[in-house]
Amino acid sequence: MEISDNIAVLHDGRLEQVGGPRDLYEHPRTPFVMGFLGPVTQLGDSLVRPHDIRISLHDEDDSVQAQVVRVVHLGFEVRVELTLGDGEELTVQTTRGEAEELELSEGDIVQVRCIGPRTPVTA
Repeated sequence: MEISDNIAVLHDGRLEQVGGPRDLYEHPRTPFVMGFLGPVTQLGDSLVRPHDIRISLHDEDDSVQAQVVRVVHLGFEVRVELTLGDGEELTVQTTRGEAEELELSEGDIVQVRCIGPRTPVTA
């Protein structure tokens, strides 16, 4: 990703997508390409990157309710594991500062929404 101008992503001998590293990462055409280039989590019928999901304590446009299952502090980064109302599990990556501001604890009810690119699960 750091030294290439263009990348071709193959899956089972089939060409999935060709493009520059940033274009592939920000605009994956298929779920395979999205997952191949980094961690993903499912939110509704879309795959999203864990750092492209925002947690809020207040209801916002397009947000869904979730319950905090686990908060894992990893230095600067904090991984928050959530369960949505339908039982679906979701992982969110946030900064230590954002997590401290939210004062997240196991059992808290929060709102989550996607703020970045989405790829349909069945693309």
